[in-house]
Amino acid sequence: MTYRYWLFAILTAGALSPAAAQTVFVSNEKDDTVSVIDAKALAVVNTFDVGKRPRGITLNKDFSKLYICASDDNRIEIYNAATLEKVGDLPSGADPEQFFLHPNDRHLYISNEDDNIATVVDIETHEVIAQVDVGVEPEGMAVSPDGRIAVNTSETTNMVHWIDTATYEMVDNTLVDQRPRHAEFNKDGSLLWVSAEIGGTVAVIDVAKRETLHTLSFEIAGISKDRIQPVGIKLTADGRYAFVALGPANHVAVVDAKAFEVNDYLLVGRRVWHLALTPDEKLLFTTNGVSGDVTVIDVERLEPIKSIKVGRYPWGVAVKP
Repeated sequence: MTYRYWLFAILTAGALSPAAAQTVFVSNEKDDTVSVIDAKALAVVNTFDVGKRPRGITLNKDFSKLYICASDDNRIEIYNAATLEKVGDLPSGADPEQFFLHPNDRHLYISNEDDNIATVVDIETHEVIAQVDVGVEPEGMAVSPDGRIAVNTSETTNMVHWIDTATYEMVDNTLVDQRPRHAEFNKDGSLLWVSAEIGGTVAVIDVAKRETLHTLSFEIAGISKDRIQPVGIKLTADGRYAFVALGPANHVAVVDAKAFEVNDYLLVGRRVWHLALTPDEKLLFTTNGVSGDVTVIDVERLEPIKSIKVGRYPWGVAVKP
């Protein structure tokens, strides 16, 4: 798609019909705030203050509570997702960055970058129930759909660490490319997708064997290879697409998740970090750190339709139905 058409789409987005009313929460790392976007109006409707350097952000299973990594405060903050009132804090370990809520809706797995550990917190008792030694500079965190395995990626060790959620012990490691940032299981848990920021690749790993089956690389005309830095990944539930945020390349790659081939590159804002789909998977939201905005992508047409200004350095994103 040409830049002219992309700009036209943004300017005329008000005439389009986006998803039904849903709420998008975006953590603004430099402003210590969260922006609240109405996914029907595609506009910011609220901004509220949170702890220092908010990054990871997620919701519980019934979407009643919003959890935020306040990285520089070394805690997880809990908010009522309807009223936006703060209702509590959780211990997190040092410098929480990414986290993942176990399918049991009770155990929160947290990546602690400064301490080289993964912390497990019981969100009902507010107690740390385990800390697992992992590699250097842990970042990505995910739990398999069946809840049996948690994975952590370490940026300096360049590994995926496999953690048994019954024993809280690390049971294996898988070497990937340089500086792995994000990990994402597919819907049935058979595959794990891991981005490598400096390596410029995404590894698709066989979960049963814990071995890499496919390695995806990316090439965008007019953009130097060193600026193509994969970070966030989002998979559609039907297994059709994988969307990969390519950092300072300012594009999202559209990957055929069955053929493991790149179909297209979509121009978004500057320094795209993370991604979130609406529950109906009609819209994809990207956080663009340097340009301080969120790009909205129509998934059916694979076209950006609007840019929404938020706070400084938007990082994480979560969607409430």
